[in-house]
Amino acid sequence: MIVDLPSSTTSTVNKKLVELRETGGVLALGRVLTLVVVTDDGAGIESAIAAANAASREHPCRVIVLARGQRRAAARLDAQIRVGGDAGASEVIVLRGYGQLAADEPGAGMVAPLLLPDAPVVAWWPGEAPAVPSEDAIGRLAQRRITDALSAKNPMRAFEQRRAHHVAGDTDLTWTRLTQWRALLAAALDHPPHEEITSAVVAGEIVSPSTDLLAGWLANRLGVKVKRSPSGSGAGMSSVRLNRPSGPIELIRPDGKTGTLRQPGQPDRMIALSRRGVPDCLAEELRRLDPDEIYGAALAGVADIARGRTPVKIEV
Repeated sequence: MIVDLPSSTTSTVNKKLVELRETGGVLALGRVLTLVVVTDDGAGIESAIAAANAASREHPCRVIVLARGQRRAAARLDAQIRVGGDAGASEVIVLRGYGQLAADEPGAGMVAPLLLPDAPVVAWWPGEAPAVPSEDAIGRLAQRRITDALSAKNPMRAFEQRRAHHVAGDTDLTWTRLTQWRALLAAALDHPPHEEITSAVVAGEIVSPSTDLLAGWLANRLGVKVKRSPSGSGAGMSSVRLNRPSGPIELIRPDGKTGTLRQPGQPDRMIALSRRGVPDCLAEELRRLDPDEIYGAALAGVADIARGRTPVKIEV
C-alpha cells in the first residue's frame, strides 16, 4: 500500500504512521534499525528503495528515503508512506524536500523525528556521497555510514575521499564486493604447504576501487610487496596471484562470473564468483553495526602497493 502526503509535515507523517499501525496491526513492530537513504530526487530512487526492501527481509527496519529535489523551488515537503507488499519487511517513508528543505541541515531535521527510538541508525548514500560522510548532517545521526564509490561520477576521486577522510563507522560497498575473494584466498592459505607469501599481484580494470582495496588488504595483512596491475578484462577484479616458494596460488576471474582457483599439486577448481549486486552487499553491511577495522586497515594499505603499467595476461 502506498499513501501519498503532498505538501506535508513530519508531524503529519508520524500521525499517519500511527493511524496505519492501528488499522493494519503489525506495522512498525520488531524493527531492528533505521536505514536512512540519502539521494537526489529522480529515477534512481526506485532502485535504491528496491535494494533497501530486499535487505529488509534479512534486517526488518524502517527505511527513510531523503530525496532532495529542486533547490530553486518553493519550500515544500512531499511525503509518501509505503507498507505491505510495497515495502518488503520494512516500512518505507519517502521525504521529497524542495527549496530550502533540500539542503543538508533541514533534511536531517526532517529525518530526526521519524527515527525509531532506541534503535541504531545506518545512513546509506547509493549514489554521490559527501566528501566526509561523518561530518554530513545525516552522517552525524548514524552509527554506520555506507557509501559506494563505484556509483559516483568519478569513482577514483570518491575512493580517494574515502581514504583521506575515513573514520570508524564508515564503510563502502566496493569493500563489501570483495568478501568472496577474501574468503577464498584466506581459505587457500589454510591448506598445506604453509609457506610464507613472498609477493602478490592483483589485476583488475584501471578504474576499479575494489581492486585497489584488495591489493591494500593483502599489503596490510601479509606485509609483503603487492603489485596492482591493469588487466585486459573489463570485469572489475580479474585475478590475484600469491607467490610462494612451491608455486603460486592464483584466483582468476576473466569474465566477471566464474572464477578458477589454482594451487600447486591440486586440480583447478571452478568457483561461482559473479559480481555482487547492491541488495546483497547492503544486506551484508547491515549485519554489523560496529566499526569495520579491517576495512580501515585495507584503506591504509593502499598507500603501500606498487603500481604496474603492463596489463596482466590471464590464462584460463
